[in-house]
Amino acid sequence: MAMPIPGARPAEVQELARAQDRLSFVYMEHCVVNRDSNAITAANQQGTVHIPASMIGALLLGPGTNVTHQAMMLLAESGSTTLWVGEHGVRYYAHGRPLARTTRLLQLQAEAVTDRTKRLAVARRMYEIRFPDDVATGLTLQELRGHEGARVRQAYRDASIKFGVDWDKRSYKVEDFSSSDPANQALTAATTCLYGVVHSVVAALGLSAGLGFVHTGKDRSFVYDVADLYKTSLAVPVAFQCAATNDLDDLPGATRRAMRDAIHESKLLSRCVEDIHTVLNAPGDPDDGYGWDVVDLWDDRQGLVSGGKSWG
Repeated sequence: MAMPIPGARPAEVQELARAQDRLSFVYMEHCVVNRDSNAITAANQQGTVHIPASMIGALLLGPGTNVTHQAMMLLAESGSTTLWVGEHGVRYYAHGRPLARTTRLLQLQAEAVTDRTKRLAVARRMYEIRFPDDVATGLTLQELRGHEGARVRQAYRDASIKFGVDWDKRSYKVEDFSSSDPANQALTAATTCLYGVVHSVVAALGLSAGLGFVHTGKDRSFVYDVADLYKTSLAVPVAFQCAATNDLDDLPGATRRAMRDAIHESKLLSRCVEDIHTVLNAPGDPDDGYGWDVVDLWDDRQGLVSGGKSWG
């Protein structure tokens, strides 16, 4: 007789929260991360906090955290992204199984990124989402990049004037966070949060983080592509406001908290899912793809044929 598998039953995919319905991210440091039934726990000298694993988009593990095997197993089963980050949050290391159980979007992404015409069309749609008033039909990709650079630099200047923060240029050293001025430190913290949340959505939808359309050659190229859709409207104003109103010693933490609130208020997860479908020109409802585990077989004549049966 088969022995029952000990522990809580893994959630079925249709029982999990959609990527756009989850908490944007949860940051933890100096604690032990464990599992209690289907909740993630964070324990330190002050007590224990329980968080439903299926509601976490991205879990950021900061300095002084220890995470158990059971916790990681639950996060993987829940389709949550796990990130180990340094003292100021600059590294991404791992993610669990995606929420999406089909490769519909991944196949569209791979097809578009390997076709010059389709790749250019995706890149143009990305620029159109960011700057709808500044994308003329006849502009080349090189000209679009020039327009983007000018608009981003102007966004930095506008934010520095609005919040009264000194600004020269975007400059930071990954290995020496504190060497940057307050505005650049806050920008680094804000964009790191943004990258983590976007990466969690990309992973949840079953897409490849490395197959970018504007960015290329890095393991998170597509994450940078999607995050750029929201950088000037979300990360830049939050960063400059935090640089203007917070003590330098608490600037990274204050920026993370402000980004958390801004991400929630702007409904970024829902926007991110919808925008990814838009740029990939994906047909159907964005909710499609979270269904049962059904494996098809590829056929050179018929396209797809049923799996799970004996052929021949």
